[in-house]
Amino acid sequence: MGIRDDAVEVRAQGWRTLAALHGLIEAGLEKALQADAQLSVVEFTVLDALSRQDGWHMRMQQLGRATALSPSATTRLVNRLEDRGLLTRILCQDDRRGIYTELTASGSELLVRARPVHDAALEAALAEAGQLPELAALVQALPQLHASVPAR
Repeated sequence: MGIRDDAVEVRAQGWRTLAALHGLIEAGLEKALQADAQLSVVEFTVLDALSRQDGWHMRMQQLGRATALSPSATTRLVNRLEDRGLLTRILCQDDRRGIYTELTASGSELLVRARPVHDAALEAALAEAGQLPELAALVQALPQLHASVPAR
């Protein structure tokens, strides 16, 4: 194996480790959020992303980026959450083609109840991952990664 091949393998191994950590965390979050709040991880992500916006709304494209979903999957997700009364859509005043998605009072209330569940499940998943030799170094690196991200 040449130097280039070694570098590719190192990156591939890093990606596999990251994917394994993500899978472990997502499974723990999904189980806890479904049991206690009847929310999927991506539904929680939508409510959380909307709650962090000024005015508690986002364009559909922004929401798709925040959830890593395609436009059609974002629309289906927004439809489901709108049917549950957790968010609503409003037309952009400046651009009639633009649609905002906004958190409703019910969505905000559910998020307040779900956030401690999410946070406890995340903490438990990270603690579990920290005990696995193949994931421990990545878990230990997370605080440094967060510290290196510029504040918005």
